[in-house]
This record gives sequence, C-alpha cells and structure tokens, in this order.
Amino acid sequence: MRIGILTGGGDVPGLNPCIKAVVNRVSEAGHSVVGIRRGWGGLLNANPDDAETWNDHMVDLTPATVRTVDRTGGTFLHTSRTNPGKVSEEDVPDFLAHRAEGEGPFDMTDHALRVVDKLGIDVLIPIGGDDTLSYGLRLHQEGVPVIGIPKTMDNDVHGTDYCIGFSTAVTRGVSFIHSLRTATGSHERIAVVELFGRYSGETALVTAYLAGVQRTIISEVPFDIDRLAELLMEDKAANPSNYAMVTISEGARMLGGEMVLSGREDAFGHRKLGGIGALTGELLKEKTGEGIIFQQVAYLMRSGNPDSLDLMVAFNYAVMAADLAMEGASGRMVALRGGTYTSVPISVTSEGVKRVDVDELYDAANYRAKVRHVIGKPMFLY
Repeated sequence: MRIGILTGGGDVPGLNPCIKAVVNRVSEAGHSVVGIRRGWGGLLNANPDDAETWNDHMVDLTPATVRTVDRTGGTFLHTSRTNPGKVSEEDVPDFLAHRAEGEGPFDMTDHALRVVDKLGIDVLIPIGGDDTLSYGLRLHQEGVPVIGIPKTMDNDVHGTDYCIGFSTAVTRGVSFIHSLRTATGSHERIAVVELFGRYSGETALVTAYLAGVQRTIISEVPFDIDRLAELLMEDKAANPSNYAMVTISEGARMLGGEMVLSGREDAFGHRKLGGIGALTGELLKEKTGEGIIFQQVAYLMRSGNPDSLDLMVAFNYAVMAADLAMEGASGRMVALRGGTYTSVPISVTSEGVKRVDVDELYDAANYRAKVRHVIGKPMFLY
C-alpha cells in the first residue's frame, strides 16, 4: 500500500510530529508513504511529464527522513492555500495554461486526479482545516480514498471537539498576555491584544478566560466601541495597578461594521484578516484619552514547538488515520468527541459550523467570558 500525506492552510505546532507518526506507523506495517509538498498546491503544480516540477513537489518519506522533524514546529512539507478546484488565472501553472480559457477560476481537479494516479496513492491523508478538508471531501467524491486529520488554531472544524494547534495557540496567548501586563501596568495603560479567529472567537475567549482578562471581543458578537470604552475605564479604575486589558478576535466587527480585510481573495474565498485590534485601540484612545498598547500576537501563536497536549493529539490522530488507511477505510476524518478518540464521515465538515456558544459561554452585554457551570461541558468549552 502507498499512502500520500500533505498539510494545507495555516501552519500550526504539531504538524511535523503528526507526519512522523503516520510514516512510522505505516512503515512498521510494511507500506510506503509519499509526502506532497505545499498542500494541494503540490497536486496542482506537479507535472507528471516534467521531472523537475515532479521532484520539487513530491518526496518519499521513511522513518529515516522524518527521524528529527518532530523537534521543530511548522510543517517541513510546507503548505499553501491552493484549491485545485478553483484556480485563479495567475495561479495556473505554465504547463496547464492551455486549459485556462476565459476569466476563471478554473477547475483543475482532473489534473489533481492524474497526479494521484501517477503517484500510485492508495489512500490520501490531508491534514488541515475546513478549507483543506473541503477539497479532501471533493477528492473523496471523485473516488480517491481520503482520511482527514483536523488542524486549526481556531478549533472550528465541524465534527470534532479538538483540532491540532488549538492548545498551543491558547498557551502562547496566555503567556504573552501575562508578560504584557508588566508594560501595561508600568505605564498605566489599556492593552488591546488581537488574536487569531476569523469566524470563531473560541481562541480569544478561552485565552481571556485562562489569563484572567476582564474583557474579550469575539467574532460571533458585534461590539459597541463606546460600551467597550466605558467597561475598560471601569476595569482600569478598579485595578490597584491602574491598567486594563482586552482580547479581540481578528474577525471581530463593530456594530454596523464589517471585518477588517486586505489583499485579494485566496482560492477558498478568504481575504487577509488583521487590523481590527489597531482600529479598536485608536478609537479607545480617542474616546478615553488613555494611553493604548496594541499587540497583535498573530503568527507567534502558531510558531515554535507544540505543547504536550497538541503533541499527544497529533500522535494519536496520526496513528488513527494510518490504521484507518491500512484497514481500507475511506471518506473519514479522525476526531475527538466527548473526550474519546473516534472517526466521523469527512462530509460532516460541510454540514455545519462550529462557533462559540454565546448563550452559555459569553456575557454579550459586558464583553466577557461567562463560565459559571462546567459540569457536563466538554474539556475545551466549545
């Protein structure tokens, strides 16, 4: 059996250990693994008739080649936000230019299928979030056996309680916030900390909850800047060190406003996020007259090595995915549900959205975490 593996979307800590565990498990059973570089971009840009492009996007993986990869964060296979089913004119490889007639985007899935066939892949294991796994579902529907592994700092893949990368992102956020307290308190200011989270505010909410930050703005609930200014001034006055802090999801919106976006859409229809924290800080300074510290944690949340929880989940998801692949399963996604490892149909990723339970976990009037009763709730309070 020959198994293909790739990583797509944003990098998170735990990807390299996951890849290594898949390779070791499959190799122990006498099978082989091929790594596809740059996510779905590897299937799009590899030309079976051109050894140079082929070798640039494919690599045979053995226990020897992955022996030390788990000692670093990120993904040594690299990643991209490519969607072969929706390729813009400027992203079409030269050798497929004759296929790009009209304005696009262009569906190059038949070429991706040709590459999978050329590789001799029996089962494909994509590691990614909603976007990456959505194309995995597409290939499954086209007849390619697929076993998905969920990863994302936002922890928002539908169908699983946990995604690789979430714990480390929160751990980083809590650490940075505690460090930032010294500067914020020394200068008696208000700190605005922008964290990742496009549609789900779980990362900002849980980070604020664990770091003891009084206010948090999440993607699910538009906020009133005047109300936030009022609350932060109350927090500052009540703090013996005379400072206040607020976390904010990058996808947050003010009342009547939109997400702060820049750049062109990627292949999955997303534009670059970031800037709501800076804008909020400027408006808070204008409305309160207080000094503001704005800190965009951003890529630091997903840089470096995974914490022990992400390491454990990465290893266990990898073992499950490899076993499912070798058992001949297809169209599945490994998952954690109710504290138990399991697998679900990969189609579940397209059947709903995973968001913060605002009624249970968020005080929308006061912009703060509201965790009063935890009996019966899952570990990560999703």
